[in-house]
Amino acid sequence: MFMLKKKIWTKEIASICHLAWPAIVQEALNVVVTYVDTAMVGALGATASAAVGLTSTVGWLVSGIAVAFGIGVLSVCAQADGAKQTMRLKRAGQQALFITLFVGITITMICLLISPYLPIWLNGDEAIRKEASLYFMIISIPFLLRAAVIILSSALRGVKDMKTPMLINLYMNVINIILNFLLIYPTRSFFHITIPGAGLGVMGAAIATAISFVVGGILIFIRYYHNDIFDFRRTGFHIYKQELQDCLRIGIPVVMERGVICLGHVTFSSLIARLGVVSFAAHSIAIQAEQAFYIPGYGFQSAAATLVGNALGEKNENKVKQTTQLICTMTFFLMLIAGICLFIFANQLMSLFTPDQQVIALGATVLRIVSVSEPIYGVLVILEGTFNGMGDTKAPFVFSLITMWGIRVLGTWIMISLLHLPLQFVWIMMVLDNIARCILLLYRFLKGKWRYLLE
Repeated sequence: MFMLKKKIWTKEIASICHLAWPAIVQEALNVVVTYVDTAMVGALGATASAAVGLTSTVGWLVSGIAVAFGIGVLSVCAQADGAKQTMRLKRAGQQALFITLFVGITITMICLLISPYLPIWLNGDEAIRKEASLYFMIISIPFLLRAAVIILSSALRGVKDMKTPMLINLYMNVINIILNFLLIYPTRSFFHITIPGAGLGVMGAAIATAISFVVGGILIFIRYYHNDIFDFRRTGFHIYKQELQDCLRIGIPVVMERGVICLGHVTFSSLIARLGVVSFAAHSIAIQAEQAFYIPGYGFQSAAATLVGNALGEKNENKVKQTTQLICTMTFFLMLIAGICLFIFANQLMSLFTPDQQVIALGATVLRIVSVSEPIYGVLVILEGTFNGMGDTKAPFVFSLITMWGIRVLGTWIMISLLHLPLQFVWIMMVLDNIARCILLLYRFLKGKWRYLLE
């Protein structure tokens, strides 16, 4: 009996890891390019780092909208796959294209319209407003193709093709890094070798990112179009009302959740901007530096969403529970190790991105504060993936609304505006927000509030 159970658990872990490893690699690649971007811009000084960091939260907001609609597509595809509903799977996957066009075009127009005013709305220092506005405008121009990378990748993950998004992400990151070297810095010599450069600074970093979006969008569309399950070459492009409504029914609450979280981040950043350039640079760089320690959580999140969606399609309640519990346990221990590493190497990590000693010292302090919550954040990420895969997205939206605005934003306003406390206390509010959201999601899962979806 023990041997049989051991074999079952081994098989489950192998299945999870098989789906998770491409997502983990992709997340790691994203972190590498983020690190390189942050380090290259950071070498230009605290002002350049603050200019890029000022609008980054709005960048997360608009990307988060595309991610949310992608979750709707992934959930419907995964459930149809689990239920062996071939026609529904095909039709749901095809709706990703139409959602991409609508989201991409709409968000591009909005971003271009607000780019001149955004740094002012975010309370950015006058010294960084011009560069911050230009950076945001350039990376917004190809947002349709950025949306294609996000949403079409979700459709492919819904049919368990995890490798294609990983490979395309690899190509995008390589292009971004190479163009960063060529566009950010002026022509310089290295060991008597002349390296050409455009010397565009922050604008160069924006152009490199925009070009990588264009290449990634074209490549993902080609692979999506040629996927045999979606069968575009035989059926052509069609809108199927029922499947489109199902994708939107799941995706729209996630859009609202991401909107609540990201607008909270925008408000949060605008409050932190009042602390000055050094504090804001330390905050922006620390946020980027911490991303490496999210890799296990976000890597396993994709596997959780797909496998739980399959289990729900099979109407298998025990499989939903066991899959979620197993992935949560694996992620908790992996992110416990990550949190310990973050605490120990916080100073060294910050020094990778900036030579400014004030920024390094402050950033290392806040990284150590957040390191204690890494395992809990890992469980939170997996539970988000579980509810997304099930299509139970309304309650997580309400929880995000409560914790983001009731704890993080309100707490930060009290710390900065009323108590006049430094950045460290703001990051304590971040930790409390994540812990509270994790507890609410865990309570909902353990109480089985999602069982109505099995009917």
